[in-house]
Amino acid sequence: MARTKQPAVRRTGRRKSAAAGGTPTSTPQRSSGTKSPGGAPPTSRAGHAQKKRRNRPGTVALREIRKYQKSWNLLIPAAPFIRTVREVTSSIAPDISRWQAEALVALQEAAEDFIVQMFEEAMLCAIHAKRVTLMKKDFELARRIGGKGQPW
Repeated sequence: MARTKQPAVRRTGRRKSAAAGGTPTSTPQRSSGTKSPGGAPPTSRAGHAQKKRRNRPGTVALREIRKYQKSWNLLIPAAPFIRTVREVTSSIAPDISRWQAEALVALQEAAEDFIVQMFEEAMLCAIHAKRVTLMKKDFELARRIGGKGQPW
């Protein structure tokens, strides 16, 4: 769509008085039709709706990587992790039903550390294959090379 020049708004030195039924300002008011009760999207000076700014692909991912590398918080939610631990424990050793809170936190830290190391090794495998996309075969190769192929 070609750009068009907008006409200048003429301002006169005279003001309409509030008693005469006019507005106290001298600039004409533009009406954009019906107004939505929730709030309309921001508009530009020409009255067109502004597009939401989009980041280039990968920018947000890199920002999130830097954010999570700086933080020390655990990334896996605690409640689902604890439920999973208790489920696995009940299937392997039904007589064990209680866990100390410190033991669960230590187990979660160890699990997250293991997962992060697996991602690092798998990413090295993907880079070696001249790819930037992480695939299932990269994890399989990383586990096979790292000697972590056996679950126990």
